[in-house]
Amino acid sequence: MRRLFPVTDQTPARSQDGADREWSLDELADAYAYPALAADGRWLRANMVSTLDGAAQHEGRSQPISGETDMRIFGTLRALADVVVVGAETVRQEGYRPARAREAFAARREAAGQGPAPAIAVVTASMDLDFSLPLFTSPLVPTLVVTGAAAPSDRVAEAEAAGAEVVVAGEGAAVDAARAVRELAARGLRRQLTEGGPRLLGQFVAADVLDELCLTISPTLTAGGAQRIAGGPSVTVPHRLAPACVLEEAGFLFTSYRRI
Repeated sequence: MRRLFPVTDQTPARSQDGADREWSLDELADAYAYPALAADGRWLRANMVSTLDGAAQHEGRSQPISGETDMRIFGTLRALADVVVVGAETVRQEGYRPARAREAFAARREAAGQGPAPAIAVVTASMDLDFSLPLFTSPLVPTLVVTGAAAPSDRVAEAEAAGAEVVVAGEGAAVDAARAVRELAARGLRRQLTEGGPRLLGQFVAADVLDELCLTISPTLTAGGAQRIAGGPSVTVPHRLAPACVLEEAGFLFTSYRRI
């Protein structure tokens, strides 16, 4: 893996022995470490993949445009987070399971005061979820369901009966993206990672609460009408981010851009 340009003092410009090789998980974790947070601070980063022609999915799923190193970075970003925030449609499409504890990151998480694995927080207005799935019934860390105050009460009760924690982050049925971020941070889940989908990422962008975008550019073309990485209404003024990290392997570019 090669670094195309260095961006932070804490990140090595290339692998520690100077060779173009696969980075260790520790090196990846150093490269993608969250910034230091104030006592009341939080940091929301997104992790998405896109083809060269702008598709975030192929036939409804991101896996076909991903690759082995992309999945290593995916796992590393999860291992650094307190919570993984994901939309209900992505949970249904991608077959989400609970996050698992990984021995390679155990000491790092303990030193940061984190539990053994990140929580999964599912954002949903309709509560149209299968609460019999392992994501809800047997997670290592209880799954959170983020919804609005007007969510169907019977579905809320079903979620709680399955062991999920219901977080209210909106006055109606819909979720207020900025409030969702605040509610999670108030529960000590301050290192936040969203994996989309595009609709949820678009809501975070529109609410101007996204601090960092980790974007994998896949060396593929798909054409068709697949979604972009962020959907929904456009913002009035485009949000400008600054490059923080660019890596390359096997034609894939692994980029990170942070809020200026």
